[in-house]
Amino acid sequence: MAANRRPVALAAAVATAAALGAAFALPAIAADRTTPTTSASPTASKPTTMELTDGTLDWGLKESFRRYIGGAGKITASDGATQAAGNGVFTFGNGRGTYDTTDNSTGTAFDGSVNFNAHGGVLDITLYDVKVSTSGTTGAVTVDMKTPQGTSDDVEFAKLDLSSVRPGQGEGGAMVFKDIPATLTEAGSKAFNGMYKEGDALDPATLSVKAVQPPVTEPTPDPTKEPTPGPTDPTTDPTTGPTTDPTTDPTGPATGPGTDPSAAPTAPASPSATATAPAAQQGALADGALDWGVKESFRSYVTGSIAHGRIETADGAAATASGYRFPDATGRFDAAGQTLDAAFEGKVRFLGHKEGGAYTLDLSLSNLTVRAEGGKGTLLADVSSKDRTSKKVSTYTGLTLADLKLPAGGLAAKNGVVTLSGVPAVLTADGAAKAFGGMYEKGDPLDTLTVSVALDEDAELPGATGGSGSAGGSGTTGGAGTAGGAGTAGGAGTAGGSGSLASTGAGVPAGALLAASGLVVAAGAGTVIVARRRRGDGPATAA
Repeated sequence: MAANRRPVALAAAVATAAALGAAFALPAIAADRTTPTTSASPTASKPTTMELTDGTLDWGLKESFRRYIGGAGKITASDGATQAAGNGVFTFGNGRGTYDTTDNSTGTAFDGSVNFNAHGGVLDITLYDVKVSTSGTTGAVTVDMKTPQGTSDDVEFAKLDLSSVRPGQGEGGAMVFKDIPATLTEAGSKAFNGMYKEGDALDPATLSVKAVQPPVTEPTPDPTKEPTPGPTDPTTDPTTGPTTDPTTDPTGPATGPGTDPSAAPTAPASPSATATAPAAQQGALADGALDWGVKESFRSYVTGSIAHGRIETADGAAATASGYRFPDATGRFDAAGQTLDAAFEGKVRFLGHKEGGAYTLDLSLSNLTVRAEGGKGTLLADVSSKDRTSKKVSTYTGLTLADLKLPAGGLAAKNGVVTLSGVPAVLTADGAAKAFGGMYEKGDPLDTLTVSVALDEDAELPGATGGSGSAGGSGTTGGAGTAGGAGTAGGAGTAGGSGSLASTGAGVPAGALLAASGLVVAAGAGTVIVARRRRGDGPATAA
């Protein structure tokens, strides 16, 4: 009987692993689990739930947010949660839950809480009672949340995608599901008051659980009958192979070497049939504009109830419904070489977190430039950014803020105008570190940008996407709860959106983010060879 115990126990362990694999939507294991097997005791009833214990959840929420809080405040893990050294990820322990064998779903709750506190308690958010649930190839992280405005229970904070996750073996026989992709939900975005958007990538999560083994029944006695004999030898030899060869050779192509040369394709049409006027193919730019909002969530944060800030435009830049318009492009375009180099006038400045009469968040973007060659492009800007800890202001000339993805064949003129619309832009390493102070990461998306440049003085540029503003004037967008004022021509004012993080107590600083967004707009011009012309007083320096 002892000889039979080990195979039975092993079978139980394999079944447990397979069951958990199916619960977490692991295709290979789930497939194994669907294979019919012979039960040692057909009459034994199977439990519909399996207990999970000794669980851990390793999850950092969002690295860029941890970096921000680390510079502006403090993070405290307690009540059973710990944080890795160097402002690392959090570990929530003592996980307990169940696996339902009827629908392959799981639910596990963990001990621990994490508090984020900055700006003298204006930003104060605690996450606790963390739970992970899975069903099929999807899952969710839910939390209870406490802010100065109150508490919210069972907030679905993140969605999990288990479709490509494979299980591993952990200590003590634990099942480990490593680096599960996680994205922010709509409720999670509201918790950050829109600083991050629904669908934004969060840190991946790693889940480890152990299944409590159900009692294993002894197998029934060995069968008394001998197995039936193996298959008998075949009574006849295999039939012979094909008796006839193919009757015809394969048919050849409709046309071949013997085809009459006169049937060859006709010569291409004369290039003169599609050529446009030489003036629209290359040369200096007569005019142009860049429409770009930097990063929408950053604009909302700056003017919201955490930063209590404002956004200023100057030197010809004007606020629009979706961001800012930077005018008066100079540079060159070459259709044959598929290059564009366009520099734009105007400046946008983001100010927030006023302390002692000065703003600790102070980011300016000016002299935006789009350079494109072929299908790649970059957005550059002169940047002035204040370090939120040391209060030191650093300036950079021609900093590469964003990489641009240009449409195939986009660098083409129509009616004397080259237009690149809705160009995707992502933050560069320099943009993330030097402009936004590490608030965002390399590769994070910025607002899309639209670039239009005219190749002759009579060409008409498309209008800005919505919004309003005095041509050539400056404007200011007021802070939270303040309607933005309209600036007079040549005067200073405030432009921008409004947003509130106070409702949840969680927010992300926007100064660095805005710098990156401005770069993205310039980059939308596709391939660029920049011939910059400075106007007015030249690059501005943040106060």
